[in-house]
Amino acid sequence: MKTEFKQIVIVLFSIFLLSCSSDEIASQGNTTTPPVTNPPTTPIANSVNYLALGDSYTIGQSVCETCRYPEQLKASLNAIYPQTNFSLKVIATTGWTTSNLLSAMNSQNLQSNYDLVTLLIGVNNQYQGRDFSLYEKEFPELLNNAIMLAKGDAKNVIVLSIPDYAYTPFGVSLMQGQTDKISAEINKYNSFAENYCKTKGVDFVNITDITRNGLNNPTLVAKDALHPSEYAYKLFVEKLLPKVKIVLQN
Repeated sequence: MKTEFKQIVIVLFSIFLLSCSSDEIASQGNTTTPPVTNPPTTPIANSVNYLALGDSYTIGQSVCETCRYPEQLKASLNAIYPQTNFSLKVIATTGWTTSNLLSAMNSQNLQSNYDLVTLLIGVNNQYQGRDFSLYEKEFPELLNNAIMLAKGDAKNVIVLSIPDYAYTPFGVSLMQGQTDKISAEINKYNSFAENYCKTKGVDFVNITDITRNGLNNPTLVAKDALHPSEYAYKLFVEKLLPKVKIVLQN
């Protein structure tokens, strides 16, 4: 009887263990992974005023109006913040030096109500052979004016580096054997601008490296063989966006 009793107990205990194991498996099988959700976009103001200052690289010489980088930036922001109204004003013309841009800004009745200001200037100072001291004098004036227009807040201003036209078919054909000289001088301009931006607490975004792929990647150059293409401007915007989002969210 003892032996039979033991066997009965063992059988019942085994059934109990199997039942628990089955329940665990069933329970595990019914576990669902919670859906992955993207963090909500930090809300920004209902309206944003954007001012783009520059020369041919800002006006978008040889590309369509919506292809230039300020327009592409605006379109990207519209997609990210559909509830916000973005207005864009561009002050730029092909061939402008720092002197031309200063004159144009002084002639307009600009209000100091811009939430974002971008500045890209200097290539024509170099191309036209202006003395570098002119840039040393006028770039700080332009940047300080930009800060004033950006509600007096340096954090609302972003400066873009000067593209390098030595890496375009036009640059190679025009400046035969002098492309290294062009690049060295543009480095000098960019270095001065970046260092001055640091003293003012202004973000400086390097897009020169993108343009230095122009000979290896012809899609980066517009049909005029000199200026950036729509695709190149798209890459500019990809570098700008993270900093612009910080500006607008603060």
